[in-house]
Amino acid sequence: MNTLFAPVSIKNMAIRNRFVRSATYDGFADSNGRVSAGQMKLFSNLADGGVGLIIAGIAYVHHTGQISPFQNSIAGDEFISGYIKLTEAVHDRGAKIALQIFHGGREAKYLRTKGKLPLAPSIIENDPYYKGEYRAITDNEIQEIIAAFGDGARRAREAGFDAVQVHGAHAYLLSQFLSPYTNCRQDQWGGNLENRLRIYSEIYKDIRKKVGEDYPVFIKIGVQDGFSGGLEFDEGIQVAKFLAKLGFDSLEISQGLRGERYEGTEYKAHINSLNKEAYYRNWCREIKSQTDIPIMMVGGLRSLSLMKEIIINKEADFISLCRPLICEPGLINDWKTNEQKKARCISCNKCVNEIYKGRPISCIQTTGIITSNGRQE
Repeated sequence: MNTLFAPVSIKNMAIRNRFVRSATYDGFADSNGRVSAGQMKLFSNLADGGVGLIIAGIAYVHHTGQISPFQNSIAGDEFISGYIKLTEAVHDRGAKIALQIFHGGREAKYLRTKGKLPLAPSIIENDPYYKGEYRAITDNEIQEIIAAFGDGARRAREAGFDAVQVHGAHAYLLSQFLSPYTNCRQDQWGGNLENRLRIYSEIYKDIRKKVGEDYPVFIKIGVQDGFSGGLEFDEGIQVAKFLAKLGFDSLEISQGLRGERYEGTEYKAHINSLNKEAYYRNWCREIKSQTDIPIMMVGGLRSLSLMKEIIINKEADFISLCRPLICEPGLINDWKTNEQKKARCISCNKCVNEIYKGRPISCIQTTGIITSNGRQE
């Protein structure tokens, strides 16, 4: 059997193969942050399509972390019942599902529609990579958000999710704390790397206290920013090693703060040749060699032969896919029966553009697009 399709485990969670659906903001939640009919169909299709582990994202844990009016929330017990229906649907189809828990930091621009300013570690003047007003977070607010991550993880477990993944990458709050570019604080939360990592450590401890030692807790971590002058990989690999030692059960390796669209982001465009695929491969290989927990590789993976090579060479333990599964939710089953099949995704980033326009994700190559109310168009 192709090693990609062999069963594998993380902690006490048995997964049917090594394919992960990387957490993706889908824009399908209803206006109250609850699971919609469209999401039930989206995740059911992914499970039917053969994905081993689905990571659902990005569920905000605190009202100050919301970036969109159509974003899922895990900020209250009232959201648990909707998630129970979702996890049951996925489990009935043989897949496992984790919830990515999240805070947008200064990217939570939706707060401005409510007359409030987004939060960030520090105010950065004349930042070429971010436009918009925000304010510096207080110590009390940091403590409140740490507790909110723990509460969100507890609710996820009660809702039947098999694991949680902390979002510690991309443009959002935790990357803003980790990067020396956006964190200029002079207190215990800023300055040297130990202080910039403190919020990660405190969030992990609060989660573990509330979900127990047996529950899988993952993290998606940005190990280098998308521009010079920010977090560099020499610190990023120290971060990965610290998080593995701290107790996280898996690391998904990605980018930190975003630079110029799209080359300076995690969703690089026009992945049209083998040498452009797996653009975080070198980071994963280095981190895998220096840690002893499962590593998920994401980033422009398109060719099954390359994925197999990565697993055989022990450069990563899991293959994490996003855009190809927007285009073809049944791709994993297709590969299982035809290893020569080419993924249809052309990395045009039209799906990303839809998100930036405030619309649900869709693919220009897909004839039937699921709208947020569950209709097929």
